[in-house]
Amino acid sequence: MNGEKFKYEVTTLEKFFTPYCSFNHKNQSRQEYSLTYKDTQVQITSYLCNNCHELLLYSFERIQECPHEEKPRCRKCKNNCYQKEKFNQLAKIMAFGS
Repeated sequence: MNGEKFKYEVTTLEKFFTPYCSFNHKNQSRQEYSLTYKDTQVQITSYLCNNCHELLLYSFERIQECPHEEKPRCRKCKNNCYQKEKFNQLAKIMAFGS
C-alpha cells in the first residue's frame, strides 16, 4: 500500500465514524489523530465518544499494519487481522453510513 492509498483508507474510515457516533452516542469530544505510514503524514480531527475513539484508533492501527502490498477490503481479506468483536462493531458503523 502506498501513502496515498493509506490516506484514502484512514480518511474514509473516519467519515463513517462521525455521523454514526453523533447519531447514536453522547459525550463526544474533539479527537485529533496524527498518523504516519512510511513517508506519509495524515492529520485527522473528529468528534467522537470514548468508545468510538478507541475503535477508530484500533482500526487505524490495523490499517497501518496491513501486510498486503495491494490492500484488499477488510471484509474480503482471507487473513483478517481484526478481532471478531471489533470487526463486527466496525461493520455496524460502516453499514450505518452506507
